Amino acid sequence: MSFWRKIAGLAVRLPDAADCPDCPPGLPGEDPAFSTAVTALGAKLARADGHAGNAEFDAFSDVFQSDEASRPNIRRLYNLARQTTRGFESYARRLARRYRNCPQILEDVLDGLFHIACSDGAVTDEELAYLERVAELFGFSELVFRRLKATHLGAGADDPYAVLGAPHDATDDQLRAAWKIALIENHPDRARSRGLPQEFIEVAEAKAKAINAAFEAAMRERREMALVGAV
Repeated sequence: MSFWRKIAGLAVRLPDAADCPDCPPGLPGEDPAFSTAVTALGAKLARADGHAGNAEFDAFSDVFQSDEASRPNIRRLYNLARQTTRGFESYARRLARRYRNCPQILEDVLDGLFHIACSDGAVTDEELAYLERVAELFGFSELVFRRLKATHLGAGADDPYAVLGAPHDATDDQLRAAWKIALIENHPDRARSRGLPQEFIEVAEAKAKAINAAFEAAMRERREMALVGAV
């Protein structure tokens, strides 16, 4: 039986049994508590920008697939949840408690929520704030959230990780290695050794400066986050 059929019969009547200290056995889709939480989070995300249209529900169905028979009941539950964003933090906390030993499952949920947010062609500031808060409640670091955000929305041109060509959750050693490789590839001396005109050398110098600045910014950000986490 699809977990959507289970949730249709259980979720709107029973409280979530979401205080289990370990991940439940079996697939998440077979867990009514999981199904309840992801339906509510998806529906309330659709409401975050003030307009919950059919595009969001279609995107929700694409990610958390339901069979044709249970689709009407899922839509009913979805419509109930999307009337307000209130309560989304409670669902996120319960899901985080239930699957705290399964971070990949939580990341899959957040990936799905990003897909829903992108479904109407634009992610609003309200939706982005909602996603960031869910990520925080799931226990993800800011760097993990930025990686997921970059995956779905692209990295900003001023993102130091984009400049270095490194993922946001790279280790310090990996980040340092990416910095060295980028610096070697764009060092002004390479342009000089090839006999390129002064204009090319100046471009290489600017790139090298940007690479060094990006590495310093990324490492400074990591130090600041470590200090905040130690408080």
